[in-house]
Amino acid sequence: MIILLMLIPLSLMLLAVAIGSFVWAVRKGQFDDMETPAIDILREDRPFPPDAEHTEGRGHG
Repeated sequence: MIILLMLIPLSLMLLAVAIGSFVWAVRKGQFDDMETPAIDILREDRPFPPDAEHTEGRGHG
């Protein structure tokens, strides 16, 4: 029974931290755009300009 006296306040503290983290994330805009980051990973990168391809290999000898 004594362990409950320690676990209940500990769980309430963890709940407060979780709620605080969620509120912080919502205020910082972490959930504003849920679709674009998932689509960005599927897009192809822009091709390098022709000059960049030739200069990349020169430094490696």
